[in-house]
Amino acid sequence: MKRTFALLSLGLGLAFTTPHLEAEAQPLEWSNPQNNSSLGYDEQLWRSFRGAGDKDALLQSIDNSLRYLNTPKAAEVYRNYPVRWITRDRVLRSLLRFRQLVQQAASPQELQAAVKQEFVFYRSTGQDNRGTVYFTGYYEPIYQASRTPTEEYRYPLYRRPGNLEQWRTPQPSRAQLEGTDGTGKNSILRGSELVWLRDRLEAFLVQIQGSAKLKLADGGTMTVGYSGSTNYPYFSVGQAMIRDGLHPRDGFTLPKMINLFRQRPYLLDRYIPQNNRFIFFRDTQGAQASGSLSVPVTADRTIATDKDLMPPGALALIDTQIPIPDSQGRMQTPRVSRYVLDQDAGSAIKTPGRVDVFMGTGEVAGSRAGVMGYRGALYYLMLKE
Repeated sequence: MKRTFALLSLGLGLAFTTPHLEAEAQPLEWSNPQNNSSLGYDEQLWRSFRGAGDKDALLQSIDNSLRYLNTPKAAEVYRNYPVRWITRDRVLRSLLRFRQLVQQAASPQELQAAVKQEFVFYRSTGQDNRGTVYFTGYYEPIYQASRTPTEEYRYPLYRRPGNLEQWRTPQPSRAQLEGTDGTGKNSILRGSELVWLRDRLEAFLVQIQGSAKLKLADGGTMTVGYSGSTNYPYFSVGQAMIRDGLHPRDGFTLPKMINLFRQRPYLLDRYIPQNNRFIFFRDTQGAQASGSLSVPVTADRTIATDKDLMPPGALALIDTQIPIPDSQGRMQTPRVSRYVLDQDAGSAIKTPGRVDVFMGTGEVAGSRAGVMGYRGALYYLMLKE
């Protein structure tokens, strides 16, 4: 199974309960970009909070999508794609032309004008059929780990069982697989451990995010990525904690959830076992984190959507607030218009009204992803016929 950030969106599960759109209910509708003067004005290509702009990163992300679109798998997916006026050929041509425009443009104004001139904008119908989309963030964490269990490193991540497809339903619960304390002492997976972490919450967060970079106790490094899961539906630990009165719904971010667990560690044994969806991993040999299309994901330029509804690998534009650290380390949340590539999926994203934005790797990326939760709009850009 393809490597993907399968659980996404912080584990808070702020996904809307809008019914899944059927094929006859189109998830995209024509939109007039001239009605929004800021739409397509992507200044981060020239100047970002990291310093230099990320034009090269966007170009590489476009190339990643082009590589996917030229595979037999992409051809098969687009043959069955429910929106008849979006084809693989049109997506390919759109990406190739957009790549040229990005290379040629000398300013965000110049790129914006060219895109509005040459492209058609299709807006997601959103979670309310009025175009409202809820945006969250995800990232690749960096944690300490060990290839062997010790008193300090006690919480394993597991390889995918070779007979996973033959497991009977109902499949084993999380408690059966890793124990109520997360150490897996009597687990049926014993012998399939891939690596051990020293913190149970960190091991759980790797499952939530779907990949991680690990600094090993022996001085080496290791990268792990998604390699399959049990067949339980997505479950939100964060929503369960809200339901039980541990925090008001408003303002409950990933950092606040982590703080609650740090302050009251006994809550780990109460809430983590409630999430029966269990993720398996593989050693990715230092490879860059990849999404559901089996191509690398790019910070601020990759999004995850419902791949039953949205065109895989396609060029998109998001219009929403994005957390950005200032010089004092505080998070500012300006509204931005940003060109992105649709290269990932997630079990919590089953509606045209949800998007997860990949924030990158490490602590800053985690801080940004942890506080992101804003409404906005999602557009797909196709060359005019």
